[in-house]
Amino acid sequence: MERNDTMLTAIPKHWLSWDFTVLQGSEPVAAIDVSWWRENGELTVAGSRYRVRREGLMSGAFILESAGSVLARAEKTGVFVRSFAIEHAGRHYQLRARSAFGRKFAFGDGSQVTGSISPVGLFAHRARADLPAHLPLAVQIFILWLAIILWKRDADSTAAT
Repeated sequence: MERNDTMLTAIPKHWLSWDFTVLQGSEPVAAIDVSWWRENGELTVAGSRYRVRREGLMSGAFILESAGSVLARAEKTGVFVRSFAIEHAGRHYQLRARSAFGRKFAFGDGSQVTGSISPVGLFAHRARADLPAHLPLAVQIFILWLAIILWKRDADSTAAT
């Protein structure tokens, strides 16, 4: 099997934590800190901090920002659909669940799949992301954060029943 040095692996910081250390190969390159309040968070990528938050007070798109500038924007494509329309640097992408109940996601530009995000193992709380290398690492981590948010929503709704 070919080794992919651009592959990202997200490992929870603590048992059942939604905060992750992200490795590229064997090197730590980012940290994902998910806020317990309103699906906000902070990403630390190669030593730089980025804020991830809702654009609006009660709903709206998720944005990735640094120093007050929006770097990427992601909007859910439907109420019952686990997918996002993502805009970065004037280009449009989509992150969507591969199936209605599965945890794997496909990433692409139009109808072409160019990447994926999936859990590692059946019950593992780890994830692997293989996203296009032309995207800045901060944007790749933002896309991974979006998948984590959807997994967290699923886990929260399962725990509530």
